[in-house]
Amino acid sequence: MDRRCFLQTVTAGALGGAAVRLAAAPATPPWNVLFVLTDDLGWHDVGPYGNRFIDTPNLNRFAQHSVRFTNAYAACPVCSPTRASILTGQYPARLHLTDWIPGRRQFPTSRLLVPKFNQFLPVENQTIAEVLAPRGYRSASIGKWHMGGDGHLPTDRGFTTNIAGAAAGSPPRYFGPLELPGLTLEPGESLTQRLTYEGARFIAAGKPKPFFLYQSHFTVHLPLQAREEVIAKYRARDTGDVNPTYCAMVESADDSMGQLLKALDDSGQAGNTIVIFFSDNGGVRFQGAQPKPVTSNSPLRAGKGHLFEGGIREPLMIRWPGITRPGTTIDTPVSSVDFFPTICDAAAAPAGTVDGRSLLPLLRGENSKERPLFWHYPHYSDQGGRPSGAIRLGDWKLIEFYEDGRLELFHLADDAGEQRNLVRREADRAKKLQGMLSDWRHSVNAAMPSPNPQYDPAHSGEGLTGYEPPTPPV
Repeated sequence: MDRRCFLQTVTAGALGGAAVRLAAAPATPPWNVLFVLTDDLGWHDVGPYGNRFIDTPNLNRFAQHSVRFTNAYAACPVCSPTRASILTGQYPARLHLTDWIPGRRQFPTSRLLVPKFNQFLPVENQTIAEVLAPRGYRSASIGKWHMGGDGHLPTDRGFTTNIAGAAAGSPPRYFGPLELPGLTLEPGESLTQRLTYEGARFIAAGKPKPFFLYQSHFTVHLPLQAREEVIAKYRARDTGDVNPTYCAMVESADDSMGQLLKALDDSGQAGNTIVIFFSDNGGVRFQGAQPKPVTSNSPLRAGKGHLFEGGIREPLMIRWPGITRPGTTIDTPVSSVDFFPTICDAAAAPAGTVDGRSLLPLLRGENSKERPLFWHYPHYSDQGGRPSGAIRLGDWKLIEFYEDGRLELFHLADDAGEQRNLVRREADRAKKLQGMLSDWRHSVNAAMPSPNPQYDPAHSGEGLTGYEPPTPPV
């Protein structure tokens, strides 16, 4: 059966580090894992999270049969570090992989010199695929990799199959002709659709071994490209300041989700497959000096490249048959470092010492002890973000900006948009959280930026589109 016919068929841790696994795996046959990761998809871009003008019927249905997290976070506001945290269960600061690879050029006159960071996923840190292999799993990475090139590709890190994964973080275009590792696109052929076909084909060949499919889409990352007829549909709608082509790309991700779930059903493996849907960072509000926005993360503040909520809070839905209660929500804050120990629990595999915590107790409806979540982004982002770190504990979040030591403290339950900086009103709390953040950085040996002797306040990058001015303290 050719690709077009096939697709038509399937379409109808605690402070300082270590949180050990908290739960034993359910007593069932080996669980398959389908991990669907989108690129740059904002928290508010799909129907289950409140979007009303982008068509996401497959994700809407999936939400009805899964548990939806309302406070799920990427461990970094840009892609490569978050992806590394997913596959290893370690914070990017511990991995010394804190920016997208290879990273942007140093601003010559910025206030700080940013630290060097790893240009590939460290070999001493096991990936999910490497842990699952001794348990008989076959693993595929289909789509974006962006965690190293030759010698550090998926097949060098435990995956038996790599399709389209390379050092680059974005495709030159979304339609063929196009050549990627293990993939040749014909003229006019859709990259997103083809990756979906490859994922569905991998699922269909799943028996008798259990599988781990890391379906890592390039969409909705720039460049903005989609089918013209779908773009036209959104041009005719009121999408606010969300680009119509971006809307069409989100719809293509939803189409893919539907096809992958259909492939699971058709293969008879849906009942023993854990399905996870996530994004690697927030939506791109602005990119570089472009004058028009790409998407809106409202009511969250800012977007990709920032440690405000719009840059790190993500859509996360998990369906685990017999474990999750369909149509429920979990408000407990969780992080991308939690996926590794969770999947290890599913496979009865040792997670070892990781920064994450298994989500299995939460998915079972059990209470979870409060813990801090941490971020460390010592870089200037293409979207106007500044070197900074953050901590969330309960409903409180503190951001520390490394250029001047400025602190911004928010109570997210009352102020998800981070508009009221309570650092003066809650001075003792801010001091405590800053101390915890500083201690954590020390514990993971986080690399810090240093003063730039060529600093020029008049030309330090404040003019970049997407720059977020300080929030006055109250």
